[in-house]
Amino acid sequence: MAIDNFIPEIWANELQMALEKALVFAQPGIINRDYEGQITQAGDTVRINQIGDITVKAYTKNGSIDAPETLTGAQQVLEITEADYFNFEVDDIDKAQQRPKVMQSAMARAAYKMRDEVDQFIAGMYTGAAADNLLGTTAAPKAPNNTDGDANNVYRLVTLCRQALIKQNVQSGGWWMIVNPELYTVMLNDARFSKADVSGTTMGLRNGQVGNISGFTVMESNNVECIENGDGSHDVYKVMFGTSQAITFASQILKVEPFRPEDSFSDAVKGLHVYGGRVVRPECLGVLSCYT
Repeated sequence: MAIDNFIPEIWANELQMALEKALVFAQPGIINRDYEGQITQAGDTVRINQIGDITVKAYTKNGSIDAPETLTGAQQVLEITEADYFNFEVDDIDKAQQRPKVMQSAMARAAYKMRDEVDQFIAGMYTGAAADNLLGTTAAPKAPNNTDGDANNVYRLVTLCRQALIKQNVQSGGWWMIVNPELYTVMLNDARFSKADVSGTTMGLRNGQVGNISGFTVMESNNVECIENGDGSHDVYKVMFGTSQAITFASQILKVEPFRPEDSFSDAVKGLHVYGGRVVRPECLGVLSCYT
C-alpha cells in the first residue's frame, strides 16, 4: 500500500469498528455511551446532571395541596483520563515480499491491543459498585470444606447476585455477568446453566456471550480482575454483574496518521485513542468476589 493512498478517515473508522467487535466489558449492553459525542480530546470532561427523587403525597378530596417542591439533583463528572497510542512501521522490503496486506494486518493487531487496554480499564471499575452489592469470598465457588459441591455453590452465588439487584430495585432485563474462564468451567458442570446456554433467540449475541442463567446473560473474559492472595490464601476474582445503566463510557480515535520515517525505508502509521468511564449508578453494579 503506497503511503500516498492512505486515507486516515477510513483507517480510523476501521480501527473503531475492530474495537467494537472485540470488546467484552466495554461493549453496548454492558456499559452505556450516552455522552460519547461530547468529547474531542484527552482531558475533556462531561458534566452529568441527575434529578433527585420527587415526593409523592396523599391527596384528600376537596383539600389543598402543598406548594411545589424544588427539584434537587446531583452532578457527576465523566473525565477522559486515558490516552493510548500505537506507532508501527512496515519495511519496504517486507511489504514487497509478502502477499498479504501487511498494513491491514498490523492495524488489526493494533485494534486488538487497544481493545485489551479498554477492557482492562472497565474491568477495574468494580470498585465503584454499591456496598450492598458486594458478595464476599466467604461464599466461594469451591467451598473450603467441599460440602456444598462446586456447581451447586456457584448456582447459589448467582441467585445471591440476582437478589442483590432486586433489593436495589433494579428492573429485570438486560442483566449481565462477566466471569473468568475458571468460574465458567465450574458453571458448565451444572445442568441449570448448561441447558440455559442455548440462547433460544435469533437476536445477535454479545461478544463473549456463553450462556444465560437466573436472568443474567453470562459472558466470559480473561480480563476479569484477579487479586493475588486476595483472601490470604487464594487468588480472588472480581466478577462484575449489573446493567448498562451502571457505567458510562466514552471513546474516540483522535488521530491516525501515516508518515515516512527519515531513518528507514518504510511506511509507518501512528494513532491516538482517548477514553474514559465512570460508575454513575452504583446500585446497578455488583461484584462477586470468589476463588476457584
